Amino acid sequence: MQICGVDDAGRGSMLGPLVIAGISLNKNNIHKLSLLGVKDSKQLTPKSREDLYKKIIALVDDYHVEKISPKSIDASVKKHDLNHLEAKYMAKVISKLNPDTSYVDSCDVNPQRFGKEIAKLSNNKKIKSYHHADSRFVVVSAASIIAKVTRDRMINKLRKNHDLGSGYPSDSKTIDFVKSYYETNHTLPVFVRKSWKPTLKILNKKSL
Repeated sequence: MQICGVDDAGRGSMLGPLVIAGISLNKNNIHKLSLLGVKDSKQLTPKSREDLYKKIIALVDDYHVEKISPKSIDASVKKHDLNHLEAKYMAKVISKLNPDTSYVDSCDVNPQRFGKEIAKLSNNKKIKSYHHADSRFVVVSAASIIAKVTRDRMINKLRKNHDLGSGYPSDSKTIDFVKSYYETNHTLPVFVRKSWKPTLKILNKKSL
């Protein structure tokens, strides 16, 4: 009985990809994730996440990561279907891992609707969709660590050339970076999400 956990990282960020990760392992081995100290990535330090990332990959039977570019995110936001984009990529991860049952962290206000959409997109796989699944199910916690570490590594690469801050709209350093880049270059780098409200404000646009 193969169980899969799926989660995202970077949904609210102004820049960089939205990362979707999934892990798959035998039901009998799920307790081993808890023994490793796996929990929701938001409750862990960056160093703990990096350490657990390696241990999770060594323990699970399979894992898969998908990265959604800012360009794809912007196109979906324009059509008001970011949740559909995320469902589509979660279905891709699940189809790749081919488990018996998958637990997913729902970004939709209606978790059942989100689960049904993923089931349809992944050829009627058994999907269990919940809010806060990353803190409720250790298989989803493990996926959240894989997603977060993958995204953090990508953001750290960008930081080698740019003073980005955290990438989130609540960070004044991120806002200042986007603002000064736009003022200097009259354009934005490809890794910035142009559909985000704080970005539109800098561009002096109401929408894309």
